[in-house]
Amino acid sequence: MRNIFILLIWLFSSGILFGQSRDLTYYLQQANKNSPLINKSENANKLLKLDKQQVDAILTKPVVNIEANLLFAPIIAHDNNSNRFQWVSKGADDYTGYDLAVSDGGQYQAVVSVQQPLFTKPISKAYTQKNSIATERNSNAIELTHHELEQLVSYQYLLCLKAKQQRNISKRLTADMEEQLKTMEKLVKHGIYKQTDLMILQIETENYNLEYQNYRSDYLNALADLNLVCGINDTVITAIEDTSFTLKPDTVHDSRFLKKYELDSMNIATNRLLFDQKYKPRVNLFATAGMNAVYLPSFNRFGFSTGINFTWNIFDGHQKQIQYNKSLVALQTLEFEKSNFIRKNQINKNKYLTRIKSVDTKIKIVENQLAQYEKLWTLYSYELSQAQVSVMDFKNLIRDIAAKQQENLMLNMEKQVLINSFNYWNF
Repeated sequence: MRNIFILLIWLFSSGILFGQSRDLTYYLQQANKNSPLINKSENANKLLKLDKQQVDAILTKPVVNIEANLLFAPIIAHDNNSNRFQWVSKGADDYTGYDLAVSDGGQYQAVVSVQQPLFTKPISKAYTQKNSIATERNSNAIELTHHELEQLVSYQYLLCLKAKQQRNISKRLTADMEEQLKTMEKLVKHGIYKQTDLMILQIETENYNLEYQNYRSDYLNALADLNLVCGINDTVITAIEDTSFTLKPDTVHDSRFLKKYELDSMNIATNRLLFDQKYKPRVNLFATAGMNAVYLPSFNRFGFSTGINFTWNIFDGHQKQIQYNKSLVALQTLEFEKSNFIRKNQINKNKYLTRIKSVDTKIKIVENQLAQYEKLWTLYSYELSQAQVSVMDFKNLIRDIAAKQQENLMLNMEKQVLINSFNYWNF
């Protein structure tokens, strides 16, 4: 009873370890979750929000500072034929030290200053627009990264699926050969076939079993690469589920790739608008309050001051026109890149559609051949049981069937890869 209980536990745990199945959606989710590019873009949007708050604070909030200065300018007075050290001059005419007209004998300052920018709505609006476009660019980059990961993960998933199906083909062939071996062993015992004929089929069965082991290793390697692409730290051997891609409707005039060029163009225009703000008048209101005195301070030197600071750039060597010309060149470059992308995008889609049609034709031919091979297999199996066919002919038939099944599999996988590539560009 105890042994049965242990066996049940082992079977249950093995089912969990090796019976897990995962589909393409799971791997896509993990790839998006673990992507450093997506994480970087998401954090960049968080930084943009903080930048917006910082700019708003600079443009709309007052800046309050505490300023303190303490300056001593002592002298050595030589009046009346005597040398006297004085921290603050007492009206000396002949002395050694800083000129009193410059130093005032010292300075004693402790004030609170306030500076408030005025009329900053235009520049704040320009910064808000730039921040909004930058956020959109990051969001678009995230969307494009999702799409690129979908193409990359799907391709690696297809490699796993190919290895899995190749493994299954070899496994089925091995099972079929083992059934034929049982029939052959009976016929050899009755002297209908020779022992060498049995050995030939045994060797051929081992060949298919070896192929099965090779394809199993290919599957494990492909699965490890898939985990690496998706950032999955997992050594569990999982069974991936079958999947099939279909062609998405053609996006001739609504390609999502073009959104990048639109946002880049808007960013250039916004940068120019922001640059223009330096040529607008700037007004700041300022005020100070506290102690501001020369010579030795006294309590009657407390007070306040206020004023307005005005700045207006009148001429800087035609930098505004230069910046405008730079923006035009950048827009021309962007428009050329956009036109070039549209042309190449359509070429790529046409190329993949043409190749898909060609592969479809080949698949139909191979499937017809496999149907004929299936009939031959049935006939040869019967003839083998009746000792009406040579073992070499039967072995060659099995090899032809195995090769044709692998060819059919490779064509179907090639079609899936082509559809995946077409869907990538058709976005």
